[in-house]
Amino acid sequence: MTLDPHFKAFFDAQTAAPQAATPPISEVPAVMVRAGYRASRISQNANSVPTGVEARDLSIGGAAGPIPARLYTPAEAATPSGLVVYFHGGGFVIGDLESHDAHCRRLAHHSGQRVMAVDYRLAPEHPFPAGHDDALAATRWAFDHAAELGADPARIGVGGDSAGGNLAASVALDLRADPERRLKLQMLLYPAVWPDEETASRRERDGPVLSKAAMAWFEASLAFAGHPDAHRATPARVKDLAGLPPAYIVTAGFDPLEHEGRDYAAALAAAGTPARHVNYSALVHDFFIMGDVSPAVGEAAEAAGAAIRAALA
Repeated sequence: MTLDPHFKAFFDAQTAAPQAATPPISEVPAVMVRAGYRASRISQNANSVPTGVEARDLSIGGAAGPIPARLYTPAEAATPSGLVVYFHGGGFVIGDLESHDAHCRRLAHHSGQRVMAVDYRLAPEHPFPAGHDDALAATRWAFDHAAELGADPARIGVGGDSAGGNLAASVALDLRADPERRLKLQMLLYPAVWPDEETASRRERDGPVLSKAAMAWFEASLAFAGHPDAHRATPARVKDLAGLPPAYIVTAGFDPLEHEGRDYAAALAAAGTPARHVNYSALVHDFFIMGDVSPAVGEAAEAAGAAIRAALA
C-alpha cells in the first residue's frame, strides 16, 4: 500500500518539526487531550468548510438530562428532509461538536439532507454505558421531534466515525425491534466495533493517527469490560445481525481499525442486511475530519454524502 502523498507530506512535516518531550497519553488529563485534539482538527479544516449550510445549536434529550446538539441544514434542503443523527469519534473520550463541525457541514452539503450532531457524554468522567445511552436517547428524541427539526421521521439514519461509528452501530441494534422508529441507514466511518479476536490490522499497525497506546487508553477509559450490557459496545460480537438498516461502511488502509470495519460489513451482508463497504487504501484513520490535508478527503465526503442522499432523499 502507498500512503496518500498529501498525508505523507503532512506527517513528514510533523516529524521534522521540533518535538517537545510529552508524557504517555494515559498520563495526560483528558481535558488537555480534548483541547489539543479540538484545536488540531479545527486547524486542519480551516480552508475546506462548505458554505451554504446553516448550523443551529440545540439542547436535546439525553439519557440523564439535556445534552448539546447541532443541527446542520443545507440551503437546498427540502422541508421535511432526511436526517442523519451523527456521533463524533474520539475513542469515547475526546471529540465534540467543534472538532467535527466542518465534517458535518460537508456531509450536509453533499447530501442535501439535515445532519444533527450529538455531544454525548464522554469517558472517563462518564464511563460506559453513558455515551451509548445518550446516543440511543438522542436518536429516539430525533424521531419524536422530527417536525421541529424539519425532518421526515420515515427518513432518519444514524452515522458516526470511529467511536461514533460504534455508537451508530449500537443504536441500530438497539432500535432493531422498535416498530415506531425504523432507521433507513447506518453510516459507519472507520468504526471501532471490537471483534471477538484481534484483527491483523489492530495487531500490525501502530499509527500514524491512531496508536496502540491511544486505543488502550480509550478502552480503559470507557470501562465496558465486565459490564452486563457490554455487548452494546461490541457490535461485531453480536451473533444475530439480521433485520438491521442498510449500512454504508468506510475503512482506511493505514488504520488499525480497517479489518474490523471490513469484516463487520461482510457479517451484515451475510445476515441479509444490505451493506456497502468502501475502502480508501491510501488514507488514514480520522481522515474525514482532516479536510485541508488532502483533496481525497473532499472526494470521500462527497461519496458519503451521495450515500446519504440515496438512502434518505
